[in-house]
Amino acid sequence: MGREDQTWMSEFILLGLSSCWETQVSLFVLFLAMYLMTVLRNFLIILLIRLDSRLNTPMYVFLSILSFVDICYINSTVPQMLIHFLSAQKSIPFYSCVLQLFISLAMSSPELFLLEAMAYDRCVAVGRPLHYAVIMHGGLCLGLAAGCLLAGFTNSLMQTIIFQLPLCHKVVHHFACEMLAVLRLTCVDISFNKVMVAISGFLVMMLTCFLVLFSYGRIVAAILCLHSAQGRHKASGTCASHLIVVSMCFGTAIFTYLRPMAGSSAEQEKMVTLFYAVVTPMLNPLIYSLRNKEVMSTSRRVLGKLSDKG
Repeated sequence: MGREDQTWMSEFILLGLSSCWETQVSLFVLFLAMYLMTVLRNFLIILLIRLDSRLNTPMYVFLSILSFVDICYINSTVPQMLIHFLSAQKSIPFYSCVLQLFISLAMSSPELFLLEAMAYDRCVAVGRPLHYAVIMHGGLCLGLAAGCLLAGFTNSLMQTIIFQLPLCHKVVHHFACEMLAVLRLTCVDISFNKVMVAISGFLVMMLTCFLVLFSYGRIVAAILCLHSAQGRHKASGTCASHLIVVSMCFGTAIFTYLRPMAGSSAEQEKMVTLFYAVVTPMLNPLIYSLRNKEVMSTSRRVLGKLSDKG
């Protein structure tokens, strides 16, 4: 089957999470609530950081970019999934499928790189507090943020070339145009492509994971050198929220990308994608805001000003 047949494949059919109407309605309500909660929380994080000049520090700049990435990521899959829950025809146009896969890949990789940049920021803040402002200057932060986004888009561009392969099927065993699900639509042997997906994911994760572990190794060493118990508690407290998010994101990413060769089922892939694309973006702002005194105090000040004006 040649290139002409690929052009003829004008749309795909997404099987989704369930074929039962009652279940689909229940899932619609659940994921709509999670979607609105995620977008609202991440938007509020960005807004609070923009409104309070005291939050205009590298850590919060990275956090606002992470919230932006999470908003883009969840918007690449969930709105279409919500529509399909209530639709009899669960089709997606070919180019919409390409765009969905491109955006989801472009937003997932930067999240890992951003978490590494945030780990480096905490490493400098704990290990060299007196030189923090000099090291983490605006140019470096801008370069790190731009590099994270550029790495994500480059990786996404390289991965979406799978749509150049001849396609024989149009039914996608997934709720979104996900990499492995789309690969199964091809007419050719995809063993090499699976290996390349695994290698690509492995390299991205191992690079970022190594840098995160290196940064936290430096942080632990710096904390152990502190003589004050209060100082050690304060230093470790600044890293707790970030460490929780790092554990969630890297744990899910490792399970996602290092299982293709193990023959993971379509249902397992759906569950992992749901966690990474829906649950993680919802929990990120909650973890950072509830465990962050600066964010909580800023939100109280903003709410207080709004109530006074009202």
